[in-house]
Amino acid sequence: MPAEKSPLANHQRFHTADIWEARAEVGRAFCPHDLRITRRSATLDARLHGAPFDRTGLYYLDYGTEVRITPGDLESFFLVQIPLAGYAEITCGREEIISSPELASVPSPTGKLDMRWGDGNPQLIVWFDRSSLESHLGSLLGRAVRRPIFFSLGMNLTTPGSRSWLNIVDLMRREAEGPGGMTSQPLVTRQLESLLMTQLLMAQPNNYTSALLGEQPRVAPPAVRRAMEVIEGHAAEPLTVAEIAECVGVGVRALQEGFRRHLDTTPLAYLREVRLDRVRKELLASDPGAATVTAVASRWGFLHPGRFSLAYRQQFGESPSETLRS
Repeated sequence: MPAEKSPLANHQRFHTADIWEARAEVGRAFCPHDLRITRRSATLDARLHGAPFDRTGLYYLDYGTEVRITPGDLESFFLVQIPLAGYAEITCGREEIISSPELASVPSPTGKLDMRWGDGNPQLIVWFDRSSLESHLGSLLGRAVRRPIFFSLGMNLTTPGSRSWLNIVDLMRREAEGPGGMTSQPLVTRQLESLLMTQLLMAQPNNYTSALLGEQPRVAPPAVRRAMEVIEGHAAEPLTVAEIAECVGVGVRALQEGFRRHLDTTPLAYLREVRLDRVRKELLASDPGAATVTAVASRWGFLHPGRFSLAYRQQFGESPSETLRS
């Protein structure tokens, strides 16, 4: 597709036939990845246009031939990839779809991503900062989000909710393409970004959909609140669900049901999240030359390094050693 006719043409990042340059430039815009041309005789004709904002961004990417892209885990961001023509095979975690102009892909940050973009498959990509989207979800729910967001991989672009979301994308794209558009005004851009995130969370099925569509009590019942206080006050101790239930004067099953209904989690999962938060705070405050991840983790009840590292990365989008070094 010629540059002058493609979206965001006035925001060109690169145009190249060199696969190494394409891999490096796309990696700078998104994340490191492996990029391979699938046909020996094919010639790359790659171009990237990009309009990054504060919490979101719009990009147009076309490789001009069939390629395989393997970034692994996205970790710190979400993508919605919208084919403007052709098709793409998208695998993320255990899900796999054939993406087309009627079916966008929404890979989640913690699922291994493997993609094969077909020949003639330019895509409009909407980028979301993970921490910003999770924070925005928390503001909609009226409580902190402690579990990662997982979207269904395929986004049906023909549904009313998806079409409404696409209208917001199209508005932001048009404003970014024109000189002096609304996206040049930070206050307006922030409002548009919030609308874009809200509509994505409402339109695309995810593990918080039922919570978003249902009535959410902003204050948990007294027994659940007391249990949360017990957990937060004794997180370093070897607590069990039975001990927590006894402290607040309810049965185990009643406590578990209360956490499920009002916090969308379990007492032990909440305990683990609190402990992970305490580990992170301690790592951030520690001297990398004096403290070790293993020692800090063990103080908060994490005795299996492998499982701890995986849980930590899923919750914070980085390894505990990266937090310590920062």
